[in-house]
Amino acid sequence: MVFESDRIYANADVFNARGDIMSEGLDYASSGVDIDLEGDAVSSLIGALGRSVRLPGMKGAPVDLPGGFGGLVEFGDNFLALATDGVGSKLSIATKLRQWSGVGIDCMAMNVNDLLCVGAEPIAFVDYIAVPKPDPETHAAIGESLAEACKRARVTLAGGETASLPGIVTELDLSGTALGWLPKGSEITGINLKEGDVLIGLPSSGVHSNGYSLVRKVMEVSGSSWDDSWPLEIDEGRIERFNDGPITFGEVFLNPTRIYVDPVIDLIQDGPCSSENIHGICHITGGGLSNLLRLHDSLGWHIHSPLPIHSEFKWIEETGKIERREMFRTFNMGCGMIIAVEAQVSSEVCSWLQERLEGTAIIGEVVDNGHKVTHIESDVVFEHY
Repeated sequence: MVFESDRIYANADVFNARGDIMSEGLDYASSGVDIDLEGDAVSSLIGALGRSVRLPGMKGAPVDLPGGFGGLVEFGDNFLALATDGVGSKLSIATKLRQWSGVGIDCMAMNVNDLLCVGAEPIAFVDYIAVPKPDPETHAAIGESLAEACKRARVTLAGGETASLPGIVTELDLSGTALGWLPKGSEITGINLKEGDVLIGLPSSGVHSNGYSLVRKVMEVSGSSWDDSWPLEIDEGRIERFNDGPITFGEVFLNPTRIYVDPVIDLIQDGPCSSENIHGICHITGGGLSNLLRLHDSLGWHIHSPLPIHSEFKWIEETGKIERREMFRTFNMGCGMIIAVEAQVSSEVCSWLQERLEGTAIIGEVVDNGHKVTHIESDVVFEHY
């Protein structure tokens, strides 16, 4: 396999690290993660939980809304929003390299970016660290990363928990919960979405924190090392370095998840349009573009001008012989968040966002041709999340 510029030239077969031919390409399920099975499990969990003991009108009563990116509860004249998530198996790479500078940012991003999808401003965060054995040096590095994450997300770190669990966990795990708020009546639920609304894509910083079981599987079959130099062209300004010399695989795949509080909260609160013109916000996490289906139960989405695909996704796709649709279902493919706005304000909103986040662009529109996501690449179609 020969790498040249930002393209990958490969034979029809893929070889694993032992030199054996892989006759078929990889997918997320073959790496140990079955998205459909996870969805069924979550549905079963929700079905068993039942309703809240707090009735409508009471503080803490649940607010029904589609999407499930963040949960809302009543709190007087406001809503509180909650989201909980973790870094996932990206931590396995951090553990191998003993590089923790980005994992606190990842943990924060996975939570606060979900809160943004309902229009909530994140205000506080708590973390949970589980380890087989405490290590002061590791904890200090994670603390520094969380402190940086708080600056980027504009939140207070209100507390946390560290659990030593020998025999239960074999390496460090990091998760957290974010709290946000918004005035009643300002929630972004997708209810106002309509045909013709314009989709604005916000670029990702890289793989973010989804799909890492598949990333690690592709690394395994490639025979590459995390310390090897990255073989493709890459925007060096996008990568937060922790090594000297050439950019490495480890730096590319440990690049922190982008936190979108700035500019999304500024857009909602002080942007060039009324917040009523913002009809939907989608965090492109696990499930990729199929996340758009969570925002509305009948409308569709068409991506006609996708953002540029980062070279790490090209490497994963070609090295693992992964089908393009599977790539768009597993990874963000260069677009980490999508905002749906009314057509008449779309150009002004996009220009405003471009000044704050380079690479932002109009990528598609809301359509009324069935509940599905379609793409300029005809084989990229999603009819369920």
